[in-house]
Amino acid sequence: MPPRLLALGDSAWTLEFGSAIDPAINARVMGLAERVAQLRGAEPLMAAVTDVVPTFRSLTVHYDALEADAAALGERLLVLAQDGHQDMRAGRLWHLPVCFDADFAPDLPRLAEAKGMRPDEVIQRLLAATFRVYMLGFQPGFPYMGGVPPELHMPRLPAPRQKVPAQSLAVAGEMCAVYPWESPGGWNLLGRTPVVLFDLRHADQPALLAAGDDVRWTAVDRATHDQLAAEIAQGLPRKTFLKAPE
Repeated sequence: MPPRLLALGDSAWTLEFGSAIDPAINARVMGLAERVAQLRGAEPLMAAVTDVVPTFRSLTVHYDALEADAAALGERLLVLAQDGHQDMRAGRLWHLPVCFDADFAPDLPRLAEAKGMRPDEVIQRLLAATFRVYMLGFQPGFPYMGGVPPELHMPRLPAPRQKVPAQSLAVAGEMCAVYPWESPGGWNLLGRTPVVLFDLRHADQPALLAAGDDVRWTAVDRATHDQLAAEIAQGLPRKTFLKAPE
Protein backbone atom coordinates (compact mmCIF):
# COMPACT_ATOMS: atom_id res chain seq x y z
CA MET A 1 0.00 0.00 0.00
CA PRO A 2 1.20 3.58 -0.57
CA PRO A 3 2.43 5.32 2.57
CA ARG A 4 -0.03 7.45 4.53
CA LEU A 5 0.89 10.73 6.22
CA LEU A 6 -0.93 11.35 9.51
CA ALA A 7 -0.62 14.30 11.88
CA LEU A 8 0.19 13.32 15.46
CA GLY A 9 -0.73 16.44 17.38
CA ASP A 10 1.02 19.65 16.36
CA SER A 11 4.62 18.42 16.65
CA ALA A 12 4.88 15.05 14.91
CA TRP A 13 4.08 13.28 11.65
CA THR A 14 3.45 9.55 11.34
CA LEU A 15 4.12 7.67 8.10
CA GLU A 16 2.20 4.40 7.86
CA PHE A 17 3.45 1.74 5.44
CA GLY A 18 1.01 -1.11 6.03
CA SER A 19 -1.16 -2.94 8.50
CA ALA A 20 0.79 -6.15 9.18
CA ILE A 21 3.94 -7.31 10.94
CA ASP A 22 6.07 -8.00 7.90
CA PRO A 23 9.85 -7.80 7.27
CA ALA A 24 9.37 -5.93 3.97
CA ILE A 25 7.13 -3.31 5.58
CA ASN A 26 9.52 -2.92 8.49
CA ALA A 27 12.42 -2.53 6.05
CA ARG A 28 10.61 0.46 4.52
CA VAL A 29 10.10 1.91 8.01
CA MET A 30 13.75 1.50 8.94
CA GLY A 31 14.91 2.74 5.54
CA LEU A 32 12.97 5.97 5.99
CA ALA A 33 14.28 6.34 9.54
CA GLU A 34 17.82 6.05 8.23
CA ARG A 35 17.14 8.51 5.42
CA VAL A 36 15.69 11.09 7.81
CA ALA A 37 18.71 10.68 10.09
CA GLN A 38 21.03 11.30 7.13
CA LEU A 39 19.17 14.44 6.04
CA ARG A 40 18.88 16.11 9.44
CA GLY A 41 22.25 17.72 8.99
CA ALA A 42 21.99 18.22 5.25
CA GLU A 43 18.59 19.83 4.64
CA PRO A 44 17.45 22.97 6.52
CA LEU A 45 13.88 21.66 6.49
CA MET A 46 15.00 18.61 8.48
CA ALA A 47 16.88 20.61 11.11
CA ALA A 48 13.73 20.91 13.22
CA VAL A 49 13.40 17.10 13.57
CA THR A 50 14.00 16.11 17.19
CA ASP A 51 13.38 12.35 17.16
CA VAL A 52 12.29 9.44 14.99
CA VAL A 53 10.38 6.47 16.43
CA PRO A 54 10.10 3.31 14.30
CA THR A 55 7.43 0.68 14.93
CA PHE A 56 6.39 -2.51 13.13
CA ARG A 57 4.68 -0.65 10.30
CA SER A 58 5.10 3.10 10.80
CA LEU A 59 7.60 5.83 11.54
CA THR A 60 6.79 8.82 13.72
CA VAL A 61 8.91 11.92 13.18
CA HIS A 62 8.85 14.44 16.02
CA TYR A 63 9.80 18.05 15.34
CA ASP A 64 10.07 21.40 17.08
CA ALA A 65 6.75 23.04 16.32
CA LEU A 66 8.22 26.53 16.88
CA GLU A 67 11.02 25.99 14.39
CA ALA A 68 9.53 23.74 11.70
CA ASP A 69 7.49 24.45 8.61
CA ALA A 70 5.19 21.59 9.53
CA ALA A 71 3.32 21.36 6.22
CA ALA A 72 6.50 21.42 4.15
CA LEU A 73 8.15 18.88 6.42
CA GLY A 74 5.19 16.53 6.07
CA GLU A 75 5.25 16.82 2.29
CA ARG A 76 8.99 16.11 2.22
CA LEU A 77 8.59 13.06 4.47
CA LEU A 78 5.85 11.71 2.24
CA VAL A 79 8.06 12.09 -0.83
CA LEU A 80 10.87 10.25 0.94
CA ALA A 81 8.47 7.51 2.01
CA GLN A 82 7.14 7.11 -1.52
CA ASP A 83 10.69 6.82 -2.86
CA GLY A 84 10.78 3.43 -1.18
CA HIS A 85 14.13 3.80 0.55
CA GLN A 86 15.09 0.45 2.03
CA ASP A 87 18.84 0.90 2.20
CA MET A 88 20.04 1.32 5.75
CA ARG A 89 22.88 0.39 8.02
CA ALA A 90 22.87 -3.30 8.86
CA GLY A 91 21.58 -3.96 12.34
CA ARG A 92 23.82 -5.46 14.97
CA LEU A 93 23.91 -9.20 15.63
CA TRP A 94 23.71 -10.24 19.27
CA HIS A 95 24.36 -13.73 20.64
CA LEU A 96 22.66 -13.63 24.02
CA PRO A 97 22.84 -16.38 26.66
CA VAL A 98 19.65 -17.84 28.06
CA CYS A 99 19.08 -20.42 30.78
CA PHE A 100 16.14 -22.82 30.43
CA ASP A 101 16.12 -24.16 34.01
CA ALA A 102 12.64 -25.11 35.22
CA ASP A 103 12.17 -22.17 37.58
CA PHE A 104 13.16 -19.78 34.77
CA ALA A 105 10.84 -21.46 32.26
CA PRO A 106 7.49 -22.19 33.92
CA ASP A 107 5.59 -22.28 30.60
CA LEU A 108 8.03 -24.42 28.64
CA PRO A 109 6.44 -27.81 29.55
CA ARG A 110 2.94 -26.55 28.71
CA LEU A 111 4.02 -25.11 25.35
CA ALA A 112 5.90 -28.30 24.49
CA GLU A 113 2.88 -30.45 25.34
CA ALA A 114 0.56 -28.23 23.30
CA LYS A 115 2.83 -28.60 20.28
CA GLY A 116 3.45 -32.33 20.67
CA MET A 117 7.15 -31.82 21.35
CA ARG A 118 9.63 -32.48 24.11
CA PRO A 119 10.90 -29.38 25.94
CA ASP A 120 14.38 -29.91 24.50
CA GLU A 121 12.90 -29.87 20.98
CA VAL A 122 11.28 -26.50 21.69
CA ILE A 123 14.61 -25.20 22.99
CA GLN A 124 16.49 -26.39 19.91
CA ARG A 125 14.03 -24.64 17.59
CA LEU A 126 14.43 -21.41 19.54
CA LEU A 127 18.22 -21.69 19.39
CA ALA A 128 18.13 -22.29 15.62
CA ALA A 129 16.06 -19.17 14.90
CA THR A 130 17.20 -15.60 14.31
CA PHE A 131 14.98 -12.96 15.86
CA ARG A 132 14.62 -9.47 14.40
CA VAL A 133 13.99 -6.51 16.69
CA TYR A 134 11.09 -4.63 15.15
CA MET A 135 10.59 -2.04 17.85
CA LEU A 136 10.93 -1.20 21.55
CA GLY A 137 7.88 -0.54 23.68
CA PHE A 138 5.71 -1.45 26.69
CA GLN A 139 8.68 -0.87 29.00
CA PRO A 140 12.00 0.92 28.45
CA GLY A 141 14.19 -1.51 26.52
CA PHE A 142 11.43 -4.11 25.92
CA PRO A 143 12.15 -5.57 22.45
CA TYR A 144 9.37 -6.85 20.22
CA MET A 145 11.15 -9.49 18.12
CA GLY A 146 9.76 -11.41 15.18
CA GLY A 147 11.05 -14.80 14.18
CA VAL A 148 9.35 -17.34 16.43
CA PRO A 149 9.08 -20.52 14.31
CA PRO A 150 5.45 -21.05 13.23
CA GLU A 151 5.27 -24.41 14.97
CA LEU A 152 5.93 -22.64 18.30
CA HIS A 153 3.27 -19.93 18.01
CA MET A 154 1.34 -19.82 21.25
CA PRO A 155 -1.33 -17.37 22.48
CA ARG A 156 -0.86 -15.25 25.55
CA LEU A 157 -1.84 -16.66 28.93
CA PRO A 158 -5.58 -16.54 29.71
CA ALA A 159 -4.75 -14.41 32.77
CA PRO A 160 -1.48 -12.45 33.06
CA ARG A 161 0.92 -12.99 35.91
CA GLN A 162 1.13 -10.21 38.46
CA LYS A 163 4.92 -10.50 38.53
CA VAL A 164 7.21 -11.58 35.71
CA PRO A 165 10.88 -11.65 36.77
CA ALA A 166 13.21 -9.23 35.02
CA GLN A 167 15.15 -10.64 32.03
CA SER A 168 12.59 -13.37 31.37
CA LEU A 169 12.55 -14.67 27.80
CA ALA A 170 8.95 -14.93 26.61
CA VAL A 171 6.90 -15.66 23.49
CA ALA A 172 3.36 -14.83 22.39
CA GLY A 173 2.03 -15.57 18.92
CA GLU A 174 4.82 -14.91 16.42
CA MET A 175 6.68 -12.56 18.77
CA CYS A 176 9.55 -13.05 21.19
CA ALA A 177 10.56 -10.61 23.91
CA VAL A 178 12.55 -10.14 27.10
CA TYR A 179 11.09 -8.32 30.10
CA PRO A 180 13.75 -5.78 31.17
CA TRP A 181 11.97 -5.12 34.48
CA GLU A 182 9.84 -7.08 36.92
CA SER A 183 6.28 -6.37 35.90
CA PRO A 184 2.90 -7.93 35.19
CA GLY A 185 2.82 -9.86 31.93
CA GLY A 186 0.87 -12.44 29.99
CA TRP A 187 3.47 -13.90 27.65
CA ASN A 188 4.73 -17.49 27.92
CA LEU A 189 7.96 -17.65 29.94
CA LEU A 190 10.54 -20.00 28.43
CA GLY A 191 13.85 -18.97 30.01
CA ARG A 192 15.91 -16.15 31.44
CA THR A 193 18.95 -14.24 30.26
CA PRO A 194 21.56 -12.75 32.59
CA VAL A 195 22.02 -9.86 30.15
CA VAL A 196 20.54 -6.55 31.33
CA LEU A 197 18.50 -5.05 28.51
CA PHE A 198 18.15 -1.56 30.00
CA ASP A 199 21.04 -0.16 32.01
CA LEU A 200 21.33 3.50 33.00
CA ARG A 201 25.06 3.07 33.45
CA HIS A 202 25.13 3.37 29.65
CA ALA A 203 23.76 6.90 29.52
CA ASP A 204 24.30 7.29 25.77
CA GLN A 205 22.18 4.19 24.99
CA PRO A 206 20.55 2.60 28.04
CA ALA A 207 18.61 0.09 25.92
CA LEU A 208 20.84 -2.75 24.76
CA LEU A 209 18.82 -3.57 21.65
CA ALA A 210 17.54 -1.29 18.90
CA ALA A 211 15.09 -1.67 16.05
CA GLY A 212 16.83 -3.45 13.18
CA ASP A 213 19.08 -5.60 15.39
CA ASP A 214 19.13 -9.40 15.16
CA VAL A 215 19.28 -11.73 18.16
CA ARG A 216 20.30 -15.36 18.45
CA TRP A 217 20.02 -17.28 21.69
CA THR A 218 22.75 -19.45 23.20
CA ALA A 219 21.81 -21.97 25.90
CA VAL A 220 23.77 -21.83 29.18
CA ASP A 221 23.43 -23.80 32.39
CA ARG A 222 22.46 -22.25 35.71
CA ALA A 223 26.02 -21.89 36.96
CA THR A 224 27.07 -20.04 33.80
CA HIS A 225 23.96 -17.86 33.98
CA ASP A 226 24.73 -16.87 37.56
CA GLN A 227 28.39 -16.24 36.80
CA LEU A 228 27.53 -14.03 33.82
CA ALA A 229 24.96 -12.14 35.91
CA ALA A 230 27.64 -11.39 38.51
CA GLU A 231 30.13 -10.31 35.83
CA ILE A 232 27.57 -8.06 34.16
CA ALA A 233 26.80 -6.44 37.53
CA GLN A 234 30.53 -5.74 37.84
CA GLY A 235 30.67 -4.10 34.41
CA LEU A 236 31.24 -6.85 31.84
CA PRO A 237 31.22 -4.95 28.50
CA ARG A 238 28.12 -5.25 26.37
CA LYS A 239 30.28 -5.92 23.33
CA THR A 240 30.99 -9.35 24.84
CA PHE A 241 27.68 -10.45 23.30
CA LEU A 242 28.00 -8.56 20.03
CA LYS A 243 28.99 -10.64 17.01
CA ALA A 244 30.15 -9.71 13.55
CA PRO A 245 27.46 -10.32 10.88
CA GLU A 246 27.94 -13.58 9.03
